[in-house]
Amino acid sequence: MAEHRTDAHIPTVIADELHIVYRVNGAKTGKGSATAALSRIMKRGEERGVRKVHAVRGVSFVAYRGEAIGLIGSNGSGKSTLLRAIAGLLPPEKGKVYTDGQPSLLGVNAALMNDLTGERNVILGGLAMGMTREQIKERYQEIVDFSGINEKGDFITLPMRTYSSGMAARLRFSIAAAKDHDVLMIDEALATGDRKFQKRSEERIRELRKEAGTVFLVSHNNKSIRDTCNRVLWLERGELRMDGPTDEVLKEYEKFTGK
Repeated sequence: MAEHRTDAHIPTVIADELHIVYRVNGAKTGKGSATAALSRIMKRGEERGVRKVHAVRGVSFVAYRGEAIGLIGSNGSGKSTLLRAIAGLLPPEKGKVYTDGQPSLLGVNAALMNDLTGERNVILGGLAMGMTREQIKERYQEIVDFSGINEKGDFITLPMRTYSSGMAARLRFSIAAAKDHDVLMIDEALATGDRKFQKRSEERIRELRKEAGTVFLVSHNNKSIRDTCNRVLWLERGELRMDGPTDEVLKEYEKFTGK
């Protein structure tokens, strides 16, 4: 226990006035229209035909070892964008992100190979996360059992394209959860599957926290956030509206949404 306490104030992620801007090609305006002419005048000096979307606006926070942090907010509020920036997949327009250790992003759409069997994907997914073949072999059955995809047949030997979206998402989570992570970011993965799988996932997140990792969870399910996270970041329109203990932030968020 004492060992974990010494880790409690070691930062794993620092976001310092972070701004993320997407550039979308081909704004929908006719070449000869008055709107297009006005748009060109207003955007003089910028790239032609490129619309800017300011997805994250000046977000700052420090995450520490042993924390599980929920990310909440309306659709389009910048939650997934923030995770992608922490993972190093999106360059900041302004500000900085610092991470201690290797951040791992698990999204519902995380790429596995559709034409390969679940078995092959477990091996490739494990190798991609930096596990050795020996480690994968040791944990293989645990990964399959955790995912629950073999409960109604030998699906692990079938190609991924034969899986439902829920089965595929459960297998992705199970592969990612087989390794201890410095920083694990989960985007909506707990929204898939039945309550039994969600409970297993929540328990595994608590174990990852005990191993002094940091977990970020994006979810629209406030119960999952309550059961799993000790801290919540609330984003709206790309801005950090509130950062604090789970119950306090969710109470304000539920007032805001009326739910």
